Order: sequence, then structure tokens, then C-alpha cells
Amino acid sequence: MEIIIGLLIIAIGAFCQSSCYVPINKIKSWSWESYWIIQGVFAWLVFPFLGALLAVPSGHSLCELFASASSFNVWMTIFFGVLWGVGGLTFGLSMRYLGVALGQSIALGTCAGLGTIMGPVLLNIFFPELNALETLTFAVIMGVAVTLLGIAIIGIAGSMKAASLTEEEKKAAVKDFNFPKGLAIALLAGFMSGCFNVGLEFGKEINFGELTPDMYKTLPATLLVTMGGFVTNAIYCFYQNQKNKTWSDYKNGAVWGNNALFCALAGLLWYSQFFGLSLGKGFLTESPTLMTLAFCILMALNVTFSNVWGIILKEWKGCSQKTITVLIIGIIILIVSTFIPELLK
Repeated sequence: MEIIIGLLIIAIGAFCQSSCYVPINKIKSWSWESYWIIQGVFAWLVFPFLGALLAVPSGHSLCELFASASSFNVWMTIFFGVLWGVGGLTFGLSMRYLGVALGQSIALGTCAGLGTIMGPVLLNIFFPELNALETLTFAVIMGVAVTLLGIAIIGIAGSMKAASLTEEEKKAAVKDFNFPKGLAIALLAGFMSGCFNVGLEFGKEINFGELTPDMYKTLPATLLVTMGGFVTNAIYCFYQNQKNKTWSDYKNGAVWGNNALFCALAGLLWYSQFFGLSLGKGFLTESPTLMTLAFCILMALNVTFSNVWGIILKEWKGCSQKTITVLIIGIIILIVSTFIPELLK
């Protein structure tokens, strides 16, 4: 029963993340770089900080925790957060060229596979005594493989969509639709985004041990990763503000109330996925396989829900029944991938 509860919590977080781009459509009169960094303040600083506080027992502080933790692990967690930040930037661009459904599918699919595997591999390089590779069991590898199969099928649906639509239909569904360019960006985004889970692996011991409930133990590491990602995104967005002369966006007081509200909502929805991941893993402690695969499961569910939103937002409008059927098959396989590890134990 606890496993079902844990997976359900992760699913709720995935649904929230897949919905985070909907509030962005309500933002007025701001350039991409301006609203991206403002929602990032909430998604990568404010809410992760509040979440991390839940891992701090009474009489202690986050500063005390980070000061007492291994400095190598702290900085490696932040470093992989910086790399993940590159993925976050290109992730946003993949939405621009492919739409919510297809962009998230390709990027998160790549992220799911590499993020799950890279963590134990790199930990084994730096800390061979931990035997981290032992977590990559047959069930874990099969779970990743089935996830990637589902992603690949959704990618096929995307290429079928690109081939069947006229230029006018493509622009009607996704304004800047460009499949080749979007595919390259989405693959890069997925590779770099996988560094998020690597950062969590390096920071998984950064907590107060038994004083921190299991469901909150990864939240301090989540904060460190998102702080690193914020630095990357801030540098790029401020560069774009300078290049495009869009600093005036921040001076437009007439839209600040509306835009700040929807940026905060987008940030909260985005952070919910990793808050849910931490809470969900607290119920999966009896299943080492699911603990290892939790990040992959989260990404698979993100893809599932993002495609549901894609259908709702009519991004697949004008596609043939065959294309929609292929898309649905991919979604079903992703859902199945969530349960395969338990069946193979």
C-alpha cells in the first residue's frame, strides 16, 4: 500500500509540473528571457528554500547543515545543478519549437534514461566503496528501457505530425514549430537535464539523518541543485535582456502584479515535481529498485501528462487518426513502465 501511495504522490507532482507552462500563457508584455528568470526565482529559489526547511529539525538550520556536510558533495551537487541549468534553458526552447507535448516528451525521455544511469555510474567513479552500480539491477534497466521505448514511439508520432501538417497548420498548433531544430535542442536539454538526478545522488546524504523524516531527506539537495541551475539561467537571461534591450520589461509596473502571480504559480507547479519526488520516495524505502527508478518514473509521468495537455491545448490538431493512435500507444507504454520494476523483482 505504501508503494502505491508513493507512486501516487509522484504522479501528482508530475501532473503539476506538466501544467506549469499553462500559467505562462497568461503572462503579458514580457519577453521570454524576462518571464523565464522571474518564474525561475520562484521555481529554483523561493519554493526549494521553503521545501528544504522541512528537512531541518527544531534547533538547527540549513546553514549548519551545509557547513557540516562534505564540502565535495555540496559543491558537486551545485555543479551538476549548473549543468542542469543548461538543460533547463534549452528545455524552454524545445517547448518553443516543438510545443509542450512533443518538446517535453523528447527532452524528458532523454533526461529519464541518462539521469537514472549517470548517477550510480559517477558515484561509483568517485566513491567506489559505495558499490553504487549495484543499484542498476535488471529491473531498473528494464524500467528505463521500457520508458525510452515509450518516448521513442511518441517521438515517431511527432515526426509523423511534422510530415503530415502544412506550414500553416504547424504554425496554428505551435507558433514557431521547427522539428529538426527543436529535436536537436530537446536532445541537448534531456542530456543536461539528467544532471539534476546526478546532483541529487551526490547530495542524498545532505540531511540530518534520523532527525530528518525520510520524505524530506532529498529536499536540501534539491535546493542546492536548483540554486546552481538558477545561476546558469540568470546569466543567460540577463545577457538576453542586454542583447535584446528588454530591461524595460521589469519597469512595466502595469503588468507586474499579473505577471508575478502567474510566474509564482508556474514556479510552484514546476517545483511540485521534486517536492512530490521527495515525499514519494519516503514511501518507497522498502523497494530499492523503485528508489533508484523514482526519477525515471517521474519523468515518464511528466511526459504522459504533458501529452495530455498537448491534446487539450490542440497541439495535435489536424493530425491523422494513425498519428494519434501512435501517440496513445506511446503514452500507454509510459504508464506501464511505472509498474514494470515491481513485476520483475
